[in-house]
Amino acid sequence: MAGFRLWLKIAVALTAAALSVVTAQAQSWPSKPVKVIMATAAGSAPDVVARIVTDRLSQIWGQQVLIINRPGAGGLIAAQAAAALPKDGYSIYMTQASTYTVLPIQQEGKMGVDLQKAFTAVGMVGEQPIAVGVNKDVKANNVAELIKLANDTPGGLLFAATNRGGQSHLTGELFRERSKANISFVHAAGASVSVNDVVAGRIPMMFEGLAGLAPGTQNGGIRLLGVASEKRLPNVPDLPTMGETVPGVVSSGWIVMMVPAGVPDAIVQKLNKDLRVAVADPAVVERMQQLGTYSRDLTPEQTTAFMRNEEKLWWPIVRKVVEEDQKK
Repeated sequence: MAGFRLWLKIAVALTAAALSVVTAQAQSWPSKPVKVIMATAAGSAPDVVARIVTDRLSQIWGQQVLIINRPGAGGLIAAQAAAALPKDGYSIYMTQASTYTVLPIQQEGKMGVDLQKAFTAVGMVGEQPIAVGVNKDVKANNVAELIKLANDTPGGLLFAATNRGGQSHLTGELFRERSKANISFVHAAGASVSVNDVVAGRIPMMFEGLAGLAPGTQNGGIRLLGVASEKRLPNVPDLPTMGETVPGVVSSGWIVMMVPAGVPDAIVQKLNKDLRVAVADPAVVERMQQLGTYSRDLTPEQTTAFMRNEEKLWWPIVRKVVEEDQKK
């Protein structure tokens, strides 16, 4: 018994010492530049958002933040590279919605990395709600009238969206499923092509982020009818949410900060705290809203729950799209 008590005291002491070291590391972190892996190319919308936020973090930390762009394979290249990063907090992974909501279905059994086990969520960087816009001459002034028009039109209405299997396309599929509207997808080679097609009247409607729709809305060729955000957006409060008419239609492309699993929790918590300060900065908020991007004040645990809910929502829809592709 005496031996066991001695062993217990030693174990407690060692644990306390280890915790003390981790706490000290977190307090002094970061003491050198921080690297960030991105799955998109430099200059892309997610990259620009990430740079706005990391610039503010660099100011908070007094350390340089280096963004490393690893585009390709729908985000898989970046995910695999990020999973092998050091577990010291100096290597961060900015993941996108599609990596968690599309890749696991498209690359089922071929991922080479277990996303849920390989990473720890830190917090929300930003999300870009998807909106629905129509040609200025379409005889619908709101989402309810658009659904009725689609169902009253022989053959229904076509909708444009960027990239089959992308967030704008999936939003259209979610909208069709929940609203029972008679609409069909038309693929376009980029948001600008979709905007041009809708402005010209070749396609009556489209789903896209607010920034992608901006060229059409600014020249009056496209009218916005709704946005798939949980609540009305602060800078466009007169734009109704789609959910006000069709419950459950909530959709956005999002960016979440993550680190390789195994990074000490004290560092994860510090990262989360600093990230929440950065995205709440008025200058950051303004710049992000200009890009149709908004953040949420989430803890690591809340961020993880958000991602799991997104997987539950989108996996069945993505699987349906994949099965349709396989039949062609």
